[in-house]
Amino acid sequence: MAANSSEIVETVPVSRGMLKNVYDDAQDPDGEVAVSIVIPLYNEEENIPQLYGKLCDALKRLGKRYEMILIDDGSLDRSPELLKDLAERDEHLVLVTFPRNLGQTAAMTAGIDYACGEVIICMDGDLQNDPNDIERVLALIGEGHDVVCGWRKDRQDPFHRVLPSMFANALISRISGVRLHDYGCTLKAFRRDIVKKVKLYGEMHRFIPIYASWQGARITEIAVAHHPRTRGKSNYGLERTFKVILDLIVVQFLALYATKPIYVFGTFGLSSLLISALASVAALGFKLMPTDSIYHKDLIETPLPILAIGLFVVGIQTILIGLLAEIQMRTYYESQGKRIYTVKSVTGRRIQKE
Repeated sequence: MAANSSEIVETVPVSRGMLKNVYDDAQDPDGEVAVSIVIPLYNEEENIPQLYGKLCDALKRLGKRYEMILIDDGSLDRSPELLKDLAERDEHLVLVTFPRNLGQTAAMTAGIDYACGEVIICMDGDLQNDPNDIERVLALIGEGHDVVCGWRKDRQDPFHRVLPSMFANALISRISGVRLHDYGCTLKAFRRDIVKKVKLYGEMHRFIPIYASWQGARITEIAVAHHPRTRGKSNYGLERTFKVILDLIVVQFLALYATKPIYVFGTFGLSSLLISALASVAALGFKLMPTDSIYHKDLIETPLPILAIGLFVVGIQTILIGLLAEIQMRTYYESQGKRIYTVKSVTGRRIQKE
């Protein structure tokens, strides 16, 4: 997704239901929205009535002020009509409609942007996540955690989907250092002040816990119910595993080198220059061997000169790209007044100079 979250919000129509009242009440301490449920939907007309009923039952039991943010991600079936009817009848429901399918990350970003609740809970709209688990994840937030991730311990999906997911989860946990069993489970709860700071692109919605960990968030997980899909068609495929790997590379780069890109490009460039030098020495060594030696080779008889020249050019170009990346990084931070650090708190009184 090339656009940022603010662009998404500005270009999608919203069926307000009670959107104005919800936003007004959010400014009122006595009527503040406690829980926002964010659910992306794409071609789920068969699941929407049952999903809505289960959500209402689960949320009313909480005894807290709540809202449902439903995002129609450019559905091509009757989902838009069904959702619009619900939004017009239910003052707790906000419908955000995309003009076309933009993907789950864009839909979740828009839902989070519109959410007013102190706690924001994301779920799937295919009824595989159970709304009855909302109360359980909220309880963990109440215990002091900032992020609660669902774990589909008894996952009800075909094996050809479970196996790649297990591999991806193990890879993400090892590389990121955030140990979770199930990054792909959409059911997650976040404190508003944590998740509102996260900016998502591509297919990176599953990496929100990693972004939150960079801010020092307390993260935990809980085993949640997972039901087989009985209606509609799954929108997930094996190609998502490859996207996860590519997105993971981006996340790891941002975690380690966002403020020092020259370390990546420079290391690769210097390595190329070193290998180029070794190839040049080897080529010259073969050339200087006695002509009657089996090791004597003219320069044109080995690929070493070409390898040396090619790696020399690659090394110089990579280092120059690293310098450009450094300039861009400094421009990004300094032009917007951004800081390269995050402060949790400051204690003590600064002594003012006379």
